[in-house]
Amino acid sequence: MGVGLEYATGGPVIQRPVRTGGDIDALRDPVPEESLSYVYAAVRSTRAALNGRVPLIGFCGAPFTLASYLIEGGASRNYIHTKRLYHTDPGAWNALMERLVASTLSYVNAQIDAGIDALQVFDSWVGCLAPDDYREYVLPHMRRLMAGVTPGVPVIHFGTGTCGLLELMREAGSDVMGVDWRVDLDEAWSRVGHDMAIQGNLDPVALFAPPAEIRRRVGDILRRVQGRPGHIFNLGHGILPETPVDHVRAMVDAVHELSA
Repeated sequence: MGVGLEYATGGPVIQRPVRTGGDIDALRDPVPEESLSYVYAAVRSTRAALNGRVPLIGFCGAPFTLASYLIEGGASRNYIHTKRLYHTDPGAWNALMERLVASTLSYVNAQIDAGIDALQVFDSWVGCLAPDDYREYVLPHMRRLMAGVTPGVPVIHFGTGTCGLLELMREAGSDVMGVDWRVDLDEAWSRVGHDMAIQGNLDPVALFAPPAEIRRRVGDILRRVQGRPGHIFNLGHGILPETPVDHVRAMVDAVHELSA
């Protein structure tokens, strides 16, 4: 989009942050098949290598999280610039979110054309919002995003720190709610409704515990599922680079054994 993205030690950095209506007008609308052709080539080759053994999950960032990176210039603790923009210039905010929804839909629908079986939408920073702000400034755009995904592909909607937003996030229209480790899985599922699938939610740092403790924690999550269909076991956020691989294997084995 012309903002100068680079990946530094602390994560993505935007060289030219977007903070005014003029900045938003200057954004480029990318053509994913041209600028991101390597993504779709990777999807096709991965799909061929999997040969139907397991589903291939595509992913994208959600519009709010993308907007916060664009506006803040990188990760943030308080999201001052982001919240200032939607409070002081909601027209500019909505224009930015509309641009991001359109670009994201082009990106993910091209992933679907290339062969992904499901899509996960990551709203990593949305937990910084009050429910009223989510309802006014984010939910309408999330509804448009979910409605624009190619029909027939399940969508997982994941965010962190979203205990206060789960019911609103359900209104966005995904098929699966992904939750982090800060809420008990059975509580989260009852709040979004058992007619919706749920994904989660082992604390990634629990994988640094001894294998016996990992197995106990896996069992606790599965106990909360109570045998209902529609649970996807997962971590409550991304796996950490330092994680012992043998502990990941222990977790996977425990999930298979205890859910058999």
